Amino acid sequence: MADKVLILVDLQNDFCEGGALEVPGGSEVIPLANKLQSYFELIIATQDWHPSNHTSFASNHPGHGIGDVVRTDKILQILWPDHCVQNTKGAEFHPELETKQIVKIFHKGVNAEIDSYSAFYDNEHLRATGLGDYLKQQGVTDVYILGLATDYCVKYSALDAVGLGFNVYVITDVCRGVDLAPGDIDAAINQMRASGVHIIQSEDVIKSS
Repeated sequence: MADKVLILVDLQNDFCEGGALEVPGGSEVIPLANKLQSYFELIIATQDWHPSNHTSFASNHPGHGIGDVVRTDKILQILWPDHCVQNTKGAEFHPELETKQIVKIFHKGVNAEIDSYSAFYDNEHLRATGLGDYLKQQGVTDVYILGLATDYCVKYSALDAVGLGFNVYVITDVCRGVDLAPGDIDAAINQMRASGVHIIQSEDVIKSS
């Protein structure tokens, strides 16, 4: 049993330098992500884990390109490059990420018909990943989140965690964002803060331990 958890969000090759959906500075967070693990007994990681025919891939929408927004089954979907396809190198964790302390890995985006930014639910909250129930079974009250990307998977994971009743902390210096539209990262941080998420730095974790 643990009262706090560290969630490593999508620290995968495709989101780091040279990856199919590179988040600027993505690999810069790896050293701090490794360092912070020593301050937690319970560490969870998430992986985007898409089938090759995933609806979020621009390649599966002829006539559309990366960054376009399409409507799929009444859901608005931003189109991305093919990324984090199941059992490919791009879906693997960054090679410098320490993984020995990771207790459990949760896959998301496994349904070809709907995307899943959040570590807890798909984008329409039709299917839970099981992470919320798992954390409650472990006695977790405080959720600390870091990873990629600030304005997508980190943000939606944090908002869902608040909705599930956890005390939520996002460690922003161990996150990097996409900023598809300039200002998206700042807007995401403001939205999280307004929803009750504590916006902190890695030093805050270290000092409080």
